[in-house]
Amino acid sequence: MDELSQQDVIITAALPYAYDDLHLGHVASTHLPPDILYRYLKLKGRRVIQVCASDDFGTPILIAAEKQGKDPAEYVARWNARFREDLEKLGIVYDLFDRTSSPENVQMVQRFFTKLDENGYIFVSEVDQFYCEFDRKYLPDRYVKGKCPYCGAEEQYSDVCENCGRTLQPGQILAPHCSICGRPPVLRKSAHYFFKLSAFAKKLEDWLVGTPGLQGDVKNYVLNWIKDGLQDWDITRDIPWGVPIPLEDAQGKVLYGWFDNHLCYITTALKAAGKSGEEGRRYWNGAKLYHFIGKDIVYHHYLFLPSMRMGEGEYKLPDYIPTRGHLLLLGKKVSRSKRWMITVREFVEHFPPDYLRFYLTRITPLSQADSNFDLKEFADKINNELVASVGNFVYRALSFVQTKHGGVVPEPGTPGAADEAVLAELRSAVKDTGELVEQGHYDRALRRVLDFSAACNQYFQKKAPWENNDDEPTAVFYSCNLVAGLATLLAPFLPHSSQKIWDQLSFGRKLEDFGWDSAGGLRVEAGRKISEPKPVFRKVEEADLGKVRVLLG
Repeated sequence: MDELSQQDVIITAALPYAYDDLHLGHVASTHLPPDILYRYLKLKGRRVIQVCASDDFGTPILIAAEKQGKDPAEYVARWNARFREDLEKLGIVYDLFDRTSSPENVQMVQRFFTKLDENGYIFVSEVDQFYCEFDRKYLPDRYVKGKCPYCGAEEQYSDVCENCGRTLQPGQILAPHCSICGRPPVLRKSAHYFFKLSAFAKKLEDWLVGTPGLQGDVKNYVLNWIKDGLQDWDITRDIPWGVPIPLEDAQGKVLYGWFDNHLCYITTALKAAGKSGEEGRRYWNGAKLYHFIGKDIVYHHYLFLPSMRMGEGEYKLPDYIPTRGHLLLLGKKVSRSKRWMITVREFVEHFPPDYLRFYLTRITPLSQADSNFDLKEFADKINNELVASVGNFVYRALSFVQTKHGGVVPEPGTPGAADEAVLAELRSAVKDTGELVEQGHYDRALRRVLDFSAACNQYFQKKAPWENNDDEPTAVFYSCNLVAGLATLLAPFLPHSSQKIWDQLSFGRKLEDFGWDSAGGLRVEAGRKISEPKPVFRKVEEADLGKVRVLLG
């Protein structure tokens, strides 16, 4: 086993805010891509963990909890449970799905703050902060909306523009209004703690240039942000819900949510691995690190996250930050306020979860380019690729064993050129698909699996076992092994469907026990009694799409 295969791998997904259901966009950019990599690496026999958590702290949660008359801790616990339920329905597996409000993470965050303070990267400065004279309270970030000073987008929060992705400093938002009462706030002085982000410009530039695993399209414009000049970062808020600042003179202030949430990657990974202290640091620093995100949080993950780890000095930076664009819905941006969205919970009420995994993987590249969820295209890809190609071959091959051989895999004869060629194609598909997954191109990897499925159909059609020729047992034997190969190739992408295919082959052992590399061999021996074949996929009908259109009004 080489050094790379012995190295631990830690995979994290960006944390969902604990105040609304997960929608399809969350899955496309943040939760499905890491799960594909995780499942593949598990099949390869790698030591890998995958973790996530609910993002519990911050103004959005406090506002939402206040509106429902709930205690914030009770409120976020409910969402944490819903997130886990929805992700499990999609077959997205986390070794631990924790909370940023966990005692372990609060301790880690306070430790980071203390270390950064000791190292000279924290200072106090007075800022102009919005104050609502009607509601008689300071209005941090999400309590204030207005116009972005960079791109002009309306109804943006005062700390970040969701349209252009820029982080905003206090007082920068234009035409501000209180998100509670709608009235214009006034500015008052308030003492806040700042992190010296500007001190890390050169180190960040060196890290960006010197880390080959970072995406070029993201890296280039982050470098431009650095050249434009980095502003020191206000890391505290005047609200009662958050990680308390571990200083006596902090006057009840808490740390900004973007200070604490990405530290939960470290906390949750160490908790999942059962490691702490110096052992935990060695584990983290010796692992290959992946942080999966959407493009709307590039600023935080390419600037705040690395600079905080540089300033603290004990936990390594990520090797990869796979970043994907937004998922549009019928060509329009997802909007909670306009109810232009489909939640995971709604989708799986109408379609098998693997249908969502299949389509989103097919249309989502490793880039910041936006993808578009189109209902007609969704139906076409399911029906013409998944049902007509993969499902068709699996069912035809296994049904032939059932009807012509009593469900027993026949003894093959001497393989001919077509048999050897299709087995070579299987081995090639295993190699190519694995390489594409390791490169992060899951859309291309799935396309390669579909190309192999097409080759399987061509082989079956060319061999024509229904003509009862002497070559028929060999064709059926090889087809059963191609089915087993397809089951493994599909496992990272479509775990539910892959398992259904595998179960029909009646191995008596888990697919995972065989691993990825064995998929190119002849694993289905002659004489095996298979289970009764059943179609794995069903077509998407127009009536099915109509149910989704109703959800969109």
